[in-house]
Amino acid sequence: MFGGQLRVLEIFGDSADLGRGHGAACGSMIRKYLDDRLGLTAQEQWSGGASDVDVILDLASQTLPHHEAFSPSLYAEMVVMAETAAISPAEAVVVGGFTDIVDVVRSQVGSAPDEHNCTAVINPEAGFYAQTWDMHASAGEYVILLKLDPLIGPEAIVQTTAGCLGQIGLNEAGISVGINNLNSMGKPGVTWPFVVRKVLEQDNLEDAVEVVTSADLAGGHNFMVMGPEGRGVNIEAMPHHQRVTTVEKEPFVHANHCLDETTSREHGYREPEHVANSVLRLDIGRTNCADAEVFFKDPEISRHADDLHDVATCGAVIIEPARRRMRALWGVPGDHAWETFQL
Repeated sequence: MFGGQLRVLEIFGDSADLGRGHGAACGSMIRKYLDDRLGLTAQEQWSGGASDVDVILDLASQTLPHHEAFSPSLYAEMVVMAETAAISPAEAVVVGGFTDIVDVVRSQVGSAPDEHNCTAVINPEAGFYAQTWDMHASAGEYVILLKLDPLIGPEAIVQTTAGCLGQIGLNEAGISVGINNLNSMGKPGVTWPFVVRKVLEQDNLEDAVEVVTSADLAGGHNFMVMGPEGRGVNIEAMPHHQRVTTVEKEPFVHANHCLDETTSREHGYREPEHVANSVLRLDIGRTNCADAEVFFKDPEISRHADDLHDVATCGAVIIEPARRRMRALWGVPGDHAWETFQL
């Protein structure tokens, strides 16, 4: 439904400069995206029960101290971005950390069916990390690419959406990170975009993994981290438990269900067809994981939608950490051309 040549925003400076540049360039998109995501969070389909917007924003406000404690610099960036875009910090958490906020709301109002979405693969021998970013199709309108040149820390390329600090990225040290969603019963904590961006502040794989494993998370996500030597780490990170798997030789594929027995106990309810689709994508990914281009060709991996609030592939990446190279596209692979970004 949406796609084309990626909109690239280059921002540099300290935390306030980064936030100000993001908010100034994307303010109208951020406000529109906020309205969409608040509306979805209030729906039973997403969070398990009809929720008042004030309740949603109160729960989002409860996460703010956790974000500030986790990274004062990223918190400052988010606050300035929010001020510049004329939204509140709590609203910025909803815009960026939507799926985690859904988990937090779900814990208050009950369970809900959760849509299947992203599929990802780490291939150490071929030297790439690849994933789709699947979300409600309306989110595709807001896909952007950030080129970050911070005053302190490595430069980074980040595929994200307007108002979200980071979703998938690569830094100049050759550290890459991506995600896929795991639904859970959430709690006030740190939302996943903060974790992604803090990973991209690291210059080695061990510290990058420590960022994920030490985070007090608001909701469930699977994080896939890869370093310049080709070694990867998969982390099923739920609010209370996590499973760390080192990926050194054989490709590792992940969809939207926990592979570990302990973390799987924290799953929220999922419809049987969603579970079946996640398992199907896992099997397809394992079959096609040797070649990123082949991986993306399957219509179960790169998906179209007929309705704006159905789940669709809104973007995709192929990251080669050793080469400091990211190929990215906006929309569904096959419909749009890959663009190459180099650090």
